[in-house]
Parts: sequence; C-alpha cells; structure tokens
Amino acid sequence: QVQLVESGGGSVQNGGSLRLSCAVSGNTASTNYIGWFRQVPGKEREGVAVIRSGGEITYYGDSVRGRFTITQDSAKNTYDIQMNSLTPENTDKYYCAAGISLGARGSMRPTDFSFWGQGTQVTVSS
Repeated sequence: QVQLVESGGGSVQNGGSLRLSCAVSGNTASTNYIGWFRQVPGKEREGVAVIRSGGEITYYGDSVRGRFTITQDSAKNTYDIQMNSLTPENTDKYYCAAGISLGARGSMRPTDFSFWGQGTQVTVSS
C-alpha cells in the first residue's frame, strides 16, 4: 500500500502562484511515477503533470506547460508542483497519485495510477 497526502492548496488571485506538495509513504516500489491531476465535480480527472521517480523525466499537460513545474524532494519523499500565472480556469481540486508504469510514453491517464490522495482545493479568483 501507498499513502499520499496533499497539502498547499488555497485561494489566490488571478496571476498568483501556489505550491502543492504530495507526501508519499508506504511501499515505494509502487511509486515509479507520481502524477498530479485535477478534477471538477462531475467531470473526469485530468492529468496536469507526471514525474518519474528520480526526477529525470517529466510530462505536462498542454494547458500548464511553461507555468507549472513538478519536482521531487528525495530527502523528504515529497513531490511538489509549483503553479505560476494561475487563472480562474485552474480552479479545481488537485490530487496526487502513484503508479508503477505508464500505458504509453507521456501518458497521464488516471487509470495508470493505482493509489490516490484525498486532494487539495485550489481556487483562483478573478
């Protein structure tokens, strides 16, 4: 089992920044990939960014590339996502998730991730 706990959500104004953190514990053999996803109630979860354990490989969704950065802190076993230039369209609940492998290179399909955190809310006001 893998436990993931998100933190760092909150409310910011248009153009602001937030940094979300995902603390990972448990069976780290199941955490080759860590992903951040977003979800609006009633809609499917959408991949935001994925990082391979070790930090050498990262993938980003088209809408966030250049504004968001996913990183790994090996000493703390946390995976952060720095979100800059936020807009109201980024308002969502954000989840981190762990998976062993991706179905395809660059895949951010939620079904590739077996373990999920409870999520943290991000609200961007105009």
